[in-house]
Amino acid sequence: MTVTETNPRIEVAGVQKRFGTVEALSDVSLTLNEGEVLGLVGDNGAGKSTLIKTLVGIHQPDAGEIRFDGEPVTIDGPKHARSMGVGTVYQDLALVDALSVAENLFLGRKPVRKLGGVVPVIDEETMTERAERILRDRLDIKLDPDTPVEYLSGGERQAIAIGRALVTDPDIVLLDEPTSALSKAAVERVEQLVEQLKESGHSVIIIDHNLEEVRSMTDRITVLFQGRTVDTLETEAVSRDDIVSMMVSGKPLADPATAGTGQSSTAQHSPSD
Repeated sequence: MTVTETNPRIEVAGVQKRFGTVEALSDVSLTLNEGEVLGLVGDNGAGKSTLIKTLVGIHQPDAGEIRFDGEPVTIDGPKHARSMGVGTVYQDLALVDALSVAENLFLGRKPVRKLGGVVPVIDEETMTERAERILRDRLDIKLDPDTPVEYLSGGERQAIAIGRALVTDPDIVLLDEPTSALSKAAVERVEQLVEQLKESGHSVIIIDHNLEEVRSMTDRITVLFQGRTVDTLETEAVSRDDIVSMMVSGKPLADPATAGTGQSSTAQHSPSD
């Protein structure tokens, strides 16, 4: 995958986050460009999930700055993040097995109508119609909106979780371990969904422990180590071994121009590198 140089959708500059004496993020900087799929990798404890939760307002940074479309922002919480055009899919998916596909897509946001012009009731017809459009037009998946989620495969469940993030029509989608514990066929389905997101103009950040999957889905990769950014490199310019080296050592490649396939990097090192 390649991405042209565009205006950044998200810019993270020198973000820090502490929990008591634990410094979860010490110096994180990255940029997500328009129409780009950015991979976020690092060993356990590197700060990946903390950063995602900071981007959606679950955590507030202790220092540094987050900019959306060039403007500094303070994100007050997930609802505020959604209003700013950010959709998030967490690793646990948070689907309710006993509910239908449509009910899961609109969980907590079901459309309502006024019965007799007074009493608010769930608008089942509108919810089903909107669910059908999301399944067909946004996910390119054939599922009956009335199907209980408990009967879906792993790949279908992940698709529904992604679909729920698309209900608010976000510009930016954050995916936390989207292929965790999935079969090979389900992983391929998720990869197709990520490609569809990019083709439809979304900017995407993916956290994934499987480096081959990250390399197959992304335009660039940011490596974190102990709460700080090691480097950001074009995916096609680095090999799996290059990424592992940065994850383990916490140091950027000695000569990025000769890394991986030998193509040059567009990385910008932070002062702490």
